[in-house]
Formats: sequence, structure tokens, C-alpha cells
Amino acid sequence: MPDNLQKQTSRALILLWVVPALWTVNYIVARKAPGVIGPHLLALGRWGLAALVLVVLVRGELWMQRANIAKAWWQYLILGALGMLVCGAWVYQGARSTQAMNIALIYAASPVLISLGSVWMLKESINKRQIVGVCLALLGVVHVVVKGQWTALSNVQFVVGDLWIVAATIAWAGYALLQKKWPSPLSATARLAAICLGGVVSLLPFSIWELFQPGLTAWGAEAIWLIVIAGLVPGLGAYWIYGWAQKILGASRTAVALYLGPLYAAVLTWTFLGEPLGWHHLIGALLILPGVFLVTKQTQK
Repeated sequence: MPDNLQKQTSRALILLWVVPALWTVNYIVARKAPGVIGPHLLALGRWGLAALVLVVLVRGELWMQRANIAKAWWQYLILGALGMLVCGAWVYQGARSTQAMNIALIYAASPVLISLGSVWMLKESINKRQIVGVCLALLGVVHVVVKGQWTALSNVQFVVGDLWIVAATIAWAGYALLQKKWPSPLSATARLAAICLGGVVSLLPFSIWELFQPGLTAWGAEAIWLIVIAGLVPGLGAYWIYGWAQKILGASRTAVALYLGPLYAAVLTWTFLGEPLGWHHLIGALLILPGVFLVTKQTQK
């Protein structure tokens, strides 16, 4: 492996551990949003801000690549709808009526879908060690979200909000796989800018409708702060790192980082919200972390 590629791979593997931490900020945003700002308006503000920042940063490249962007405009629209409309607004919508345990259980299927899809759609290889890692990490995720009480699985009741999360889970798998299936001449930053613009277009009609619905949005400093935080941290930061890492590592290896979400969320709620940590978090960590290591570990050649 060339030195430059080796360095990029090592950097991508390190940054993968950061992505779920950035995404957990969205849990706080989703909790604060009801009564402050509607789900589609929040997603529009989040990705509109991200698009503005990215376009300013890569305006030269976007102009030089305008012919390629115009030719593949439908790809950016589809990716924007999947990654920003469904995985953005629909998650905020679902969080209004479903429990965190249900969301975590459903989202735990996302890396599995991506791993299976990468083998089927992208012809990526997956070895026995990685399969063991996926199963181990998934086992740890379920252990965390059921708080170590496996009988609780039979008591989980699904509500309308769960359907929004199921759709978002499937959409995220599609978003990750299609990014890899549709190669782009754009840099990671420029491509994310184009996808954000596609997301803004797909969100706009729903946001206009939502703007006139009473009780959904109360414009003020809190709403603006939610947009800014969502746009910069789980938006720009997480999506850029994820897309860049996927180019280097492949869809299945990158997806396993999502398994770290419940662990990071437990630490975040303990630190900022005072929610206690339990033994199930520790046991979950002892399952998830080795699983992530087995999947992302580079094969020696």
C-alpha cells in the first residue's frame, strides 16, 4: 500500500470514532425541538446553513465542475432527499412520538443493511473476522438499549414514530451505498455541498407547508441555536467525515462506526443531562468496541 494511501486509511480509521460522537448531539437537538421549531424547518435550516458554508469554501471547484454537476443533478437530488429529508426531518418527526429505546433498536439495523448492501450492490468483500465483528457489535448495541434486560425486547411497543425511524434507517443505508455506487469527480467537500443543495431543494416544499402550521414553530433565539448546532456538528462535521472516510475504507467498514452511537449517547446524557451509567453500558462497550476493531482492522498484506 502506498505511503499516502496508508496515511489516509489510518486517519480515516481514527476519525471514524469521532463521527458517532458528533451525531449524538442530534439527540439533544431532537429533544429540544418540539414546540420550538418544526422538523422540516429544522432540517432545512440545518442543511441550508451547511450548504452555505460549503459552497463558500469550495465555490471555485463547484464552478469548474458545473458541467459534471449539471449532468448528475438527479443523483445529488436523490442523495439529498435520502440524507437530508428522510434522515433529517423524518428523524425529528419520529422522535416526537417514539422512545429512545425504539430508535436505538431500529437504527442498530443500519450498519447491517449497509454491510449486506455493500456485498450485494458494490461487490465489496467481507471476511469471517468482519462478520464476527458485526455480530459482536450488534449484540452490544442491543444489550445497551435494553439495559441488559433481554426480556424487555418482548415489551417493546411500536408506534407511528417508529415507522419514520424505519424509513430513515433504510434511507441512510441507501444514502451510504449510492454514494459509493455513484463515483464523483468532486472532492468530498464539494460533493457534500452539492448533496446539501439537493437536500435543500427536497426539503423546501415541505418546509413552506410547515411554516403555516400553527404550534409547530416559535421563532426565536432557541430555534436559531438549534439550527446552528445541528448544521455545524451532526451536519457538516459528521457527514463530511463519513463521506470522506467511506471513499477510502468502503461502505461496510465505515458503517460499523454507527454501532458506537448508543455508547456515546450514554456518555453524553450522563455528562450533560445527569442520567446515570449502568453495568449494561460497560458490558455493551466490551462487546461493541472489539466488534468495531474486528471490522475496521486493516488486513495485512
